[in-house]
Amino acid sequence: MSFVEMLIVLLAGAAAGAINAVIGSGTLFTFPVLLSLGFPPVTATMSNAIGLVAGSVSGTWGYRRELAGQRRRVFRLLPASLLGAVTGAWLLLRLPEETFEAVVPVLLVLALVLVVTQTRIQRALARRREREAAKGPKREGRSGREPAAFGATYLIGVYGGYFTAAQGILLVGALGVLVPETLQRVNALKNLLALAVNVVAACTYTIVAYDRISWTAAGLIAVGSLAGGFVGASVGRRLHPAVLRGVIVVLGVVGIWRILAA
Repeated sequence: MSFVEMLIVLLAGAAAGAINAVIGSGTLFTFPVLLSLGFPPVTATMSNAIGLVAGSVSGTWGYRRELAGQRRRVFRLLPASLLGAVTGAWLLLRLPEETFEAVVPVLLVLALVLVVTQTRIQRALARRREREAAKGPKREGRSGREPAAFGATYLIGVYGGYFTAAQGILLVGALGVLVPETLQRVNALKNLLALAVNVVAACTYTIVAYDRISWTAAGLIAVGSLAGGFVGASVGRRLHPAVLRGVIVVLGVVGIWRILAA
C-alpha cells in the first residue's frame, strides 16, 4: 500500500473503533475501504476482524461502568458468543470463497438496513421498556427470555464470526428486547460480547489462515480502532447520528458495488 492508502486505512480504523463503541457498525467503514483498495473479500474480512479487536477492547473499557452489576448475565451469555464465533469462523474458512462473495452483498444490505432503522429500533425498545416498567419488576428468566437471549446471542455470534458488520446493532436489538436493562447498559454488554466474538474469530484466522491475512492492514486498523474506541466511548454520543449513518450507508453501498463489480 502507498502512504495515502495506509493513511486511509488508519483513519477508517479510527472511525470504526469509535462507531463500534457507540453504534456497532464500524466494520462498514473499514470493510469497503479494504475492498476499494483491492483486497479480496475474505482477506478483507479476516484482516478487518483482527484489527478491530483493539478497538473492541478500548470501547469495552470505556463502558466498564455500565457493565457493573451484570456479571451473572455476562457469564450466561458469553459462552453463546464464543460458541457462535467458532461456528462462524469455521464457516468462513471452510466454505468456498465464491460462497462468501455471494453472501456478503446480502449481509451488507442487511447491515445497512439495520443502520438506517437503528433509531426506530431504539425508540421501539424504549417504549417497550417503559410499558414493562409500569407493570412492575420482572425476573429475567420469566417467559423464556433467558433461553431466547442465549439462542439469539449464539446466532449473532455465528454472524459475527462469519461477517462482523453490524453485529453490534443485532445484539442491541435482540438483547434490548430480551434483557430488562437500559440501552446504555445493553450497549455495554453488547461491546463485551462483540469483543469476545472478534477475539475468537481473530485467533482462529491467525492460526488457520495466517498467510491469507494482510498484517499491514490489520495493524493499521488496530492502531486506529484502539484510539477510536476510547473516543467513541467518551464523546461519541455527542456526534450527530444522522451524519454517521449517512457515511456508513455510502461506504456500504461502495462495498456492495465493489464486490458485484469484481
